[in-house]
Amino acid sequence: MTTFIIAELSANHGHDIKNALSTVAAAKQSGANAIKIQTYTADTLTLDCKNEYFKIKEGTIWDGKTFHELYQEAYTPWEWHAAIKQEAEKHGLIFFSTPFDLSAVDFLETLDVPLYKIASFEITDIPLIEYTASKGKPMIISTGIATLAEIDEAVNACRRMGNNDITLLKCTSSYPAPVEEANLLTMPNLAQTFGVKVGLSDHTMGHAVALAAVALGATVIEKHFIIDRAIGGPDASFSMTPDEFKAMVDGIRQVEAALGTVNYQLTDKIRKNRKFARSLFVSAPIKAGEPLSKDNIRSVRPSDGLPPKYYPEVMGKIAKHDIEAGTPLDWNMFE
Repeated sequence: MTTFIIAELSANHGHDIKNALSTVAAAKQSGANAIKIQTYTADTLTLDCKNEYFKIKEGTIWDGKTFHELYQEAYTPWEWHAAIKQEAEKHGLIFFSTPFDLSAVDFLETLDVPLYKIASFEITDIPLIEYTASKGKPMIISTGIATLAEIDEAVNACRRMGNNDITLLKCTSSYPAPVEEANLLTMPNLAQTFGVKVGLSDHTMGHAVALAAVALGATVIEKHFIIDRAIGGPDASFSMTPDEFKAMVDGIRQVEAALGTVNYQLTDKIRKNRKFARSLFVSAPIKAGEPLSKDNIRSVRPSDGLPPKYYPEVMGKIAKHDIEAGTPLDWNMFE
């Protein structure tokens, strides 16, 4: 199976649509299958309020801002969506988005997006998940902040709407995320527990974690993508540049090739290399009537003689005729 690789545009446009469109082209050149954006405004996500509840102070890279300030900086204008989608389709990329409220779902339906992503922090918003799933399109859900029970509720919300095309993404909601907190072994457990496809929404630096996830069965990999970290913005520090993203994609494709299938068949090349396997050879001249022993039979390379597993069985057998040293042992040589 080919891994579905998503370049997450997020806030990496610096409020310049030219950057957004250039990011789409760069994502295609870097090997992405899809470009994903986020559909919200600061006012659909939070209140423009400066009391203690709305100040970020959780030890994140965004501490010191209010929620409204952060999302005002990070959002992608809705009037850009159609142009970004058109640019994506021009380059053969799938365009889709993460809606953060019901009005965002309605808006994205007018653009006929082919699938939806639910963000980690929205996994507890069951009405949003139900409404999104009711559109009958594939659902990708990040599990970053969720308990096992909350993941179960989200999956059941989709299924109540008759939507069973669900992919759960293992996600560490830390920006950037420490590698030691990736806990990728959770991913196959999610697949087994909920009977869904699984993948990774990755905020670690580098691509080692993404490659490991593919080896463990990830069908989706999502990474934040930026054409140049100099653009700045809330996500720039943990986003991949085009060269970094391409290295990840190349690595993933190599992992896929290496995984292959369950296969015990020997290729022609491997069969030829069996010449280097060991077998039983006559190691010293043997006269007719002389017994085979450790002094005249050895297990050596190449593989032209009897397999070494027969060594105990042939010990003590009597040579039928004279045998030169260096001859591969055969059943018709002794009795």
